[in-house]
Amino acid sequence: MATPPRAAAPVGATLTTMYLPAHFEERRPAVLHALLRAHPLGLLVTQNDGFELAANSVPFVLDADPAGGPGILRAHVARANPLWREARSDRDALVVFQGPQTYASPGFYPSKAEHHRVVPTWNYVMVQARGRLRAVDDAPWLREFLTRLTERHEATREQPWAVSDAPEKFVSTRLRAIVGIEIELSSLVGKWKVSQNRSTAPRGRGPRSARRRHGTAGGSRGLSGRRAGPVALTAAHPRGPIISVRVRCRSVAGPRSRGTRSL
Repeated sequence: MATPPRAAAPVGATLTTMYLPAHFEERRPAVLHALLRAHPLGLLVTQNDGFELAANSVPFVLDADPAGGPGILRAHVARANPLWREARSDRDALVVFQGPQTYASPGFYPSKAEHHRVVPTWNYVMVQARGRLRAVDDAPWLREFLTRLTERHEATREQPWAVSDAPEKFVSTRLRAIVGIEIELSSLVGKWKVSQNRSTAPRGRGPRSARRRHGTAGGSRGLSGRRAGPVALTAAHPRGPIISVRVRCRSVAGPRSRGTRSL
């Protein structure tokens, strides 16, 4: 039996975003930007003209939008990757940035011993970014972007590698093998599902022990949390908490600078 043709999506239809109860919603720019800096590998989901979806894991940089929007995501992909040619420009692309996540057992909550009216859940933090994708097939743009990207991720090394360390001919050849992408964001929304709807705090050795053994927010320094008490996300493990995201948020507001500015 022949497969019936796929129905076309209605023109102007709004695609479903995500299930987001108000108590899990996070929209503070400083908090969202911190997660993207700590977890820059995003899952980029695009749609082609046949309404087929493609998903690619891509490391991004979030830059300020001179027009005042949520920001501009920039990245690069292999020229052989068809996404830069096939992604529709009349539909938003979706990028999902996954932060710390963990299973939360009923045994972590004092209420289990009190009345047993508690069930397991999964706690996590994540950010979804949406906007129109455009390809940037421009060697100077790519060189500047890759230099900036490399400097960011090599900054903590004792002897950081630089693009200029490689032979110029080799760099030029590699630049021809990639294409840049830009996504001017129309929305940037976070979901901080960290047991805000639980009436009692989870058991555990406390955030100090978690940070000592695993690092703040699973190794993500400076990640701000939700308004759910002194510790917004404390996920547990048989040997104690493994994730702790503290509710601290400093303003990043400041004078605008000319040119490209990373957030």
